[in-house]
Amino acid sequence: MAVSWDEITEGMSVPELKKKPSTQQLVLWAAGSGDFYQIHYDKDFAVGTGLSNIIVHGALKNAFLGQFLHDWIGNEGRIKSYGCSYRGMDYPNDEYTCKGTVTKKYEKDGEKLVDLEIWGENPEGKKTTPGHATVRIGK
Repeated sequence: MAVSWDEITEGMSVPELKKKPSTQQLVLWAAGSGDFYQIHYDKDFAVGTGLSNIIVHGALKNAFLGQFLHDWIGNEGRIKSYGCSYRGMDYPNDEYTCKGTVTKKYEKDGEKLVDLEIWGENPEGKKTTPGHATVRIGK
């Protein structure tokens, strides 16, 4: 169920979204996105570049953050803007957790807006995908 305007307070945490991308999901993402760089599916190649294993696509982690925002605001809300940067590696079959904190709640031009710090983190709690977002609540 979507969050309501009255429930939101600055500093509050957004309910987490947990993902556990499989190697099959990486293959599907590669097919859909056209990102066939071998570090995402060929372990020998990935290790040869200095990685310890194949890694999750950065853009897939970005998509998880988009899902996280949409789940919170629901179909009546809108993601006005969001972005993230890729600051660490995430690996298939490891839990990837999307989190967020409300940094500002305000009205502008008749819209109920919320700014957020958002991020994805690995099982050790390292923010591997820090970002930001602005969402509109309700219609």
